[in-house]
Amino acid sequence: AADLLGVTDRAELKAGKLADIIAVEGNPLDDIRAMERVVFVMKDGEIVKID
Repeated sequence: AADLLGVTDRAELKAGKLADIIAVEGNPLDDIRAMERVVFVMKDGEIVKID
């Protein structure tokens, strides 16, 4: 989708790309409650929350 929109600096977890991610403890596909156990948040490639 990012390619279709001409957005080439994101949409991949790769060096040099911007990323918004939420790292959680566990696998939310196995246990949705893992989403309550946030380890850190990254916005535009910067870590903004660490527990």
